[in-house]
Amino acid sequence: MAQLSLNRSSRRDLIRNAGILSGAAALGPFGNAATRATTDGVLTADTNLNDNLYTRIGIRPMINARGTYTIISGSQSLPEVKQAIFEASRYYVQLDELMAAVGAEIASHMGAPSAIVTCGCEAAIALATVACICGTDPELSQSFPYIKKRSQVIIPKYARNPYDFGVRMSGPEIVEVATDDELHAKISDQTAMIYVLSGPRAFEEPLSIKTICAIAKERNVPVFIDAAAEEPVVPNIHLTAGATFVAYSGGKCMRGPQTAGVLLGPKDLCDAAFWNAAPHHNWGRALKVGKEEAMGMLTAVRAWYKRDHNAEQRQWLEWIRFIAAALQHIPSLTSEVTMPDADLSNRAPTLAIRWDATKVGITGTELVEMLDRGTPRIFVLGGEGTRPDKMASSIGIMPYMLQPGEYKTVAAMISKYLRNPSKHTDPPVYSGPAAKLDGLWNVRIQYRRGIGTQRFQLTQKGNTISGKQQGEIFQTGINGTVQGDHAVLTGTMAASGNDIQFVFSGTVSGDSFSGEVKLGEYGIATFQATRA
Repeated sequence: MAQLSLNRSSRRDLIRNAGILSGAAALGPFGNAATRATTDGVLTADTNLNDNLYTRIGIRPMINARGTYTIISGSQSLPEVKQAIFEASRYYVQLDELMAAVGAEIASHMGAPSAIVTCGCEAAIALATVACICGTDPELSQSFPYIKKRSQVIIPKYARNPYDFGVRMSGPEIVEVATDDELHAKISDQTAMIYVLSGPRAFEEPLSIKTICAIAKERNVPVFIDAAAEEPVVPNIHLTAGATFVAYSGGKCMRGPQTAGVLLGPKDLCDAAFWNAAPHHNWGRALKVGKEEAMGMLTAVRAWYKRDHNAEQRQWLEWIRFIAAALQHIPSLTSEVTMPDADLSNRAPTLAIRWDATKVGITGTELVEMLDRGTPRIFVLGGEGTRPDKMASSIGIMPYMLQPGEYKTVAAMISKYLRNPSKHTDPPVYSGPAAKLDGLWNVRIQYRRGIGTQRFQLTQKGNTISGKQQGEIFQTGINGTVQGDHAVLTGTMAASGNDIQFVFSGTVSGDSFSGEVKLGEYGIATFQATRA
């Protein structure tokens, strides 16, 4: 029988996997967010999930029970945001005047000295970096990024992450620090800015946001806080701690335009960030914010401070409890609700569903695939469990992006597939003596565009492989298994705040090993390895 429990433990691990979850608005059944203009200038809803502007070009929309992943188009913008975007598109305005007015009102709502709208939080990171390097000196801006008076940005080691690409994309040297002594020692006249990714850890570390801001203030160095996934509470906890900049995503919990963000900070630096961006002919010309995004973002900020966030939390909890109840009496299945904690990111209750696939007949990865292929198409969070040796299975439900009524559909479809799983078979078993992969291998990877070369140094014990993977730039350990003439090797390279996973799977024939390599979000390539 399904067991339902509440867990208030930290949800920080889910932040990186789920993206921020957005608030729910009463939009009606799935599809009501798709809108069209009427002759009186008001947007109305197109509710046909099976026949809409996406299906007509061969794209299958989904019910989003996963969260605000950019790859699945982020959040569901509020109805009033859609209306604002539509109305904004009907007029011409002067963009310098517009940004000044929009920024002033956003700053007043969010408790900041000044603000600008950016094309996402990543753009806010990039523009703040350039503002701190160039200011509004046109000679510096036009010679940028080749000439810099200040050429370094400091990042605490614990704060390195894939999104600090926003700092790196303009080419400053990244200086990592681990202690306050290191920070004191490494701040110099070349330091343009200090970047910190927000979250509970950034307040608990000895080199906390408050400590960093105090040290930076002594040296007159700006501090940027990346709070993309957080709720923008007032008073702002980061500005109160002494931060110079704080940036938020517009298309996450605030449910503004997906291509919008907000940069908060002092007027001179916010002005410099906008000055270095479009419509001005500077480094950030590509980071364009249109009148539609600006007015849509302003509307979302206004709405954020009027929404009943406690009522939204109660609604999400009710939805996931309904889903859990619908799964009762499935053999071995348990469900657990995790309540939001003090972390300002991903503040919604979530549901973890776990079962033994040997008793139910379907693994978590198989269920995810069936929900993706099914009608309606449903995306859920995670998906653990593979045949034949990892049958402990699970999926997660994030209610942030569910529209009213969709939770019933999610419950019905998950229940259907778990109670009546189709036939699923174990993957093929490769027989025969294990191929030999000991030694040094030269590896040629054919990417979709370009060729990479790597080297493996492998040691084999029976069916188990271990060793080193030497890339063109980075290196890591590599491990895997051999069945007959088939081998799978996995290595994860730590690369400038990000991880690149390589999963090599192929056939071994003497001194040759070839097949495909899965690169996670970076796609699939082919490889050919020969023994050196």
